Amino acid sequence: MSIKFAVIAFMAIGLSAAGPDPAHEKSVQEYRTKMEATLKSDTGWLTVAGLHWLKPGDTTFGSDPKSGFVLPAGKAAAKGGVFKFDGKKVVLKVEPSAGILVNGKAFTEGPLIDDGANKTADLVTTGDLSMIVIERGGKFGIRLRDKTSKYRKEFTHRTWYPVKADYNIKGKFLPYAAAKKLRVPTVIEGVVEEHESPGEIEFQLAGATHRAQVLKSGENELWLIFRDRSSGKATYPAGRFLYGALAKDGTVSFDFNKAYNPPCAYTPFATCPLPPRQNSLKVAVEAGELTYHLEP
Repeated sequence: MSIKFAVIAFMAIGLSAAGPDPAHEKSVQEYRTKMEATLKSDTGWLTVAGLHWLKPGDTTFGSDPKSGFVLPAGKAAAKGGVFKFDGKKVVLKVEPSAGILVNGKAFTEGPLIDDGANKTADLVTTGDLSMIVIERGGKFGIRLRDKTSKYRKEFTHRTWYPVKADYNIKGKFLPYAAAKKLRVPTVIEGVVEEHESPGEIEFQLAGATHRAQVLKSGENELWLIFRDRSSGKATYPAGRFLYGALAKDGTVSFDFNKAYNPPCAYTPFATCPLPPRQNSLKVAVEAGELTYHLEP
């Protein structure tokens, strides 16, 4: 069943009635363990080590400091090749001696698939480094991953509030007649992402009613990006992410114990969307992930 575009009205709840639920706490702890393992994996956000936005024309890449996109010294050939960009697509031409593969196979020259519109981007690899073409609101760039990046090597751990049953909220899903197309600003100035909004959520928290806009995610899933009065203090300044599940009976669940830091908390090369203006909650949401101090 596909998600219809909607307003989500949350049933009023307090923050003092619910007691500990061992099954719920176990479920949340397992979720948090999985989140940390994913972050630390070979394809986790800790490996994202560079981002170069393309302009029409040729961009050379390699470890040579004179390259248009400089790769880490000692981890790539001095001259890796050239990204040729015409404003709509990227063509890669590699140096024969650079040891570069595309999707695990030898490659000479050809167009690269980007990650836009839910596509699977072509993977360019050399040693511990990999690159893909990303597309954000019509802008194209090269994202670099490094399995031995400083962000991965220096990572400590994620930190969370204790699990609190009262932040596990259930509500009702009320459909909109049509979707809203949104251009959502990101943490990188001038870079905008395009999303669909299925509607809003309305819920009671700390004795007050709050409204927030949600974005469309997968089937039967909604995405909330929010800030609150803990942001910039106990929690990440730019806000946090949270996904909600839509049941067949029309109810929807958001567990703020699973609210987590966006990727930009762990690498400066992520293009994280920012919360819509109305998603600055007038209450401290003391649940979910605490801030992480990314060293420059």
